[in-house]
Amino acid sequence: MTGASRRRALVLVAALVGVAVTARLGLWQLDRAAQKTALQAAIEERAALPPLEAAGLARTADAVAAQEHRRVVLRGRWSGAHTVYLENRQMDQRPGFYAVTPLVLGDGTAVLVQRGWLPRDPLDRTRLAPVRDDEGEVEVLGRIAPALARLYEFAPSTGGRIRQNLDIEDFARETGLSLRPLAVVQLDTPFFAGDGLLRRWPAPAIDVHKHYGYAFQWFALAALITGLYVWFQLVAPRRRR
Repeated sequence: MTGASRRRALVLVAALVGVAVTARLGLWQLDRAAQKTALQAAIEERAALPPLEAAGLARTADAVAAQEHRRVVLRGRWSGAHTVYLENRQMDQRPGFYAVTPLVLGDGTAVLVQRGWLPRDPLDRTRLAPVRDDEGEVEVLGRIAPALARLYEFAPSTGGRIRQNLDIEDFARETGLSLRPLAVVQLDTPFFAGDGLLRRWPAPAIDVHKHYGYAFQWFALAALITGLYVWFQLVAPRRRR
């Protein structure tokens, strides 16, 4: 094989690899869009279902996925001594905390409830506004989540009332509570209207349009590679001859 033949072969292989990779990335973006579309449909379908009662709440991690995003009605008592404040959370573009308290159910198990947002003191981040822990049994309407809202952290939290994140299994070992393997994001009800916590939770980020845009870019790049190969390796040499 001559040097020119080897160069043409290498260019062909490079072009084929480039087209294959970019086309595959385009298909992957379309698949991501389809997954998010299905997730949005599942969220809407589950939100329309009647609220679950505590008796039907998942007890194992495997059962949580089928209940995610469903509404739930829980009755129990706050374990206020174990309230944790997740810091660096924003609401309405203001820094603050998510207050999280275990709710002890009638059967003795407990559920972590993300109760609401409260602002951070601008002078002292450790100065926390009190969270109302009602005496006796309360009824909480919420939405099931597999875990609490998380942020990136360089090292795991070591304890205390103010933390960056909270892992359900670790917190169960720390407190001795029999926690269910899920969390509940509390929704507004008239009973909790005056407790000082905001519950304007952000909707799940399901933006399929960006994936369609990325897919178009990858497919366009595949077409460009094909066009450049055809022009410089096939059309241009014939025009010169």
